[in-house]
Amino acid sequence: MQKHVDPTSAYVDANQALGTNPDAVARNMLKLMQQSSAVMAKLVEKSSGKPAASAPSASEMADAAKLWAGIGQHWMQDPGLLTAMQTELTRGYFELWQHTAQKMLGQPAADVAKPEAGDNRFKDADWEKNPYFDFWKQSYLLTSQWATKALDATQGLDERTRAQAEFALKQMLTAMSPSNYAATNPEVVRETFKSQGANLVAGMENLASDLARSGDTLKISQTDTSAFEVGRNVATTPGKVIFQNELFQLIQYTPTTAKVHEVPFVIVPPWINKFYILDLTAEKSFIKYVVDQGFTTFVVSWVNPDAKLAGKTFEDYMTDGLMEAAEAAKRECKSKKVNILGYCIGGTLLATALGVLAAKRQAGPFNSATFLVAQKDFTKAGDLKLFIDEQQLQSIATMMKEKGYLDGANMASVFNMLRPKDLIWPYIVNNYMLGKKPPPFDLLYWNQDSTRLPAANHNFYLREFYYENKLALGKLKIADVTVDLSKVKVPVFELATREDHISPPKSVYTGAKMFGGPVEFVLAGSGHIAGVVSAPGKTKYPYWVNKRPLNHPECATLDGWLEGAKEVKGSWWPHWTKWLAQYSGTMVAARKPGAKLGVIEDAPGSYVKVKA
Repeated sequence: MQKHVDPTSAYVDANQALGTNPDAVARNMLKLMQQSSAVMAKLVEKSSGKPAASAPSASEMADAAKLWAGIGQHWMQDPGLLTAMQTELTRGYFELWQHTAQKMLGQPAADVAKPEAGDNRFKDADWEKNPYFDFWKQSYLLTSQWATKALDATQGLDERTRAQAEFALKQMLTAMSPSNYAATNPEVVRETFKSQGANLVAGMENLASDLARSGDTLKISQTDTSAFEVGRNVATTPGKVIFQNELFQLIQYTPTTAKVHEVPFVIVPPWINKFYILDLTAEKSFIKYVVDQGFTTFVVSWVNPDAKLAGKTFEDYMTDGLMEAAEAAKRECKSKKVNILGYCIGGTLLATALGVLAAKRQAGPFNSATFLVAQKDFTKAGDLKLFIDEQQLQSIATMMKEKGYLDGANMASVFNMLRPKDLIWPYIVNNYMLGKKPPPFDLLYWNQDSTRLPAANHNFYLREFYYENKLALGKLKIADVTVDLSKVKVPVFELATREDHISPPKSVYTGAKMFGGPVEFVLAGSGHIAGVVSAPGKTKYPYWVNKRPLNHPECATLDGWLEGAKEVKGSWWPHWTKWLAQYSGTMVAARKPGAKLGVIEDAPGSYVKVKA
């Protein structure tokens, strides 16, 4: 005799639990209603009758409608493919109904659609065991996989339109997941019944708390920020601030070896984020590792700018920032040269500085240059480029004109949207539906510790680099010269990461080939952060090297380079320090920070502690 399974069985015990204490349920529902009213009032107060900065504008909605209408026209031009895709989806739904019916009868049934490996949204056992949740899961997967396949099959789309459609579809499909809704998420359903609604009350409290600390854009808590403090348990490598101006503080780190390399080493991080991504905990600290290898190490800690610095330009960041830091390190160490590293936008700034020096036929202070996931050619700049067109540039400029800077929360929201399945929706579910606090995580603490961006600098960067790609085209004019990277002969180490959504590896590789001197190119596993912060003994990611020079015929593309590359297990850091040592001179006695320029304060300094 077949066993019949009630698809709503997940609710039975819960309903019984609810019935045992109806007063508690009533109290929680009353609290929820009161808190909801308070949250709505806060939202109205923040908006002041205007849409939030993160809400789509009328023009953006019109652009989205135009995008999908254009794709629809392509489909109408190929009725055969349209019919085939519709038939495939109908067949899938029919198979899903059969699958669900078998499950309800207690019979084994093969899945119609399965989540990708590593998709944590559906790890709860009830997504598989309970027919109700299993149906929602598989209907979602069936539809989302079909929609992705349908877009892939659409012919005649130009590259930008296809990329825009893929990004928009990813956002929409991620939001539609049944894991994001209380009634179709088994964990939320169980917790609601178990706690008699207390989780929803706690979730509304969490939402109210996030709203209170947010500006125009909601800052969803991704970690327990109270668990960390800059200088106490992150950014703890010992050192001294030995120079500062209105743009940055320069930190010199305390040596841990009796002898150090003669040529000092300067790190230029991006000003979009704070430098201590390279100095989280001791075991993950890139900065500590470099110091321990016997390099006199300096790092630029950029200011968190306010309206007073609105007019600071990209050129100012180059001359009064990067170049000034290099000169200060030279003076401190009585050295003729420094080795320098640029991370992300810091690398774009470094490439520009090298190009300016080459155009002026100046030797410059640099013995070598290291670039970490830094773009020079923005032709294939990834999903971030989808946010950049003339209309968006004008909109961003108008937004910054009011305050003189771009609020850090706006940029953080953009980065979160690149990975909504990992960086947005899990926290909405955890914080606002399950009513839990996110656990402590140093990387996410850093991710939420955002910085402001000065208007003049950011406008120039977006237009000249991202939108018009002038550096790659040899048309970038700055500091009274036109920059041509082929004239740069400084030895270069270039790191790309294989799964980088911000600086895609093909984009980084194309930029690496623009230099006129020797380039050591390395491809690391993982993405923009984890692929860089990949400490020896801690990493699970390999890296790839190729002995052929980048101008070799078989290395014309990254795919060609990879075909001849060797995979190496472990961290790329030792490979890089061996390369860097070639350009670091003889060993000398370790240097005391500030011996020449004096000490302003202890590392990590005060600039990094200023909140956006």
